[in-house]
Amino acid sequence: MKNYTLGALESRFADIVWENAPLTTAELVKMSEKEFSWKRTTTYTVLKRLCNGGLFALNNGEITVVMSRDEFYSTQSECYVKENFGGSLPAFLSAFTSNRKLTSSEVEEIKKMIKTYEDK
Repeated sequence: MKNYTLGALESRFADIVWENAPLTTAELVKMSEKEFSWKRTTTYTVLKRLCNGGLFALNNGEITVVMSRDEFYSTQSECYVKENFGGSLPAFLSAFTSNRKLTSSEVEEIKKMIKTYEDK
């Protein structure tokens, strides 16, 4: 998948597909009209963009998920850390926490994550 980012509306639209797939284009058109007041052509244009971005596939009027929501955002996060922090997770965490204090539950959750990866 190429480095594809979602704008606010595209993200909401993608969430609809992720939550309801597989679904037909007719179903998605109805949902988009209700949620965004979009015409059929707008729905098809955005869907085509997301299909070209590698998120979804359209075959014979049925939309299926190619990349799950978790996979997509995981890939986006990796790209962000790589591009902005030289791929250094500690540098990212340092920047992320420089203006806010972590709660004790956040610290414990991070410790559990580290422990999980140490055990692998």
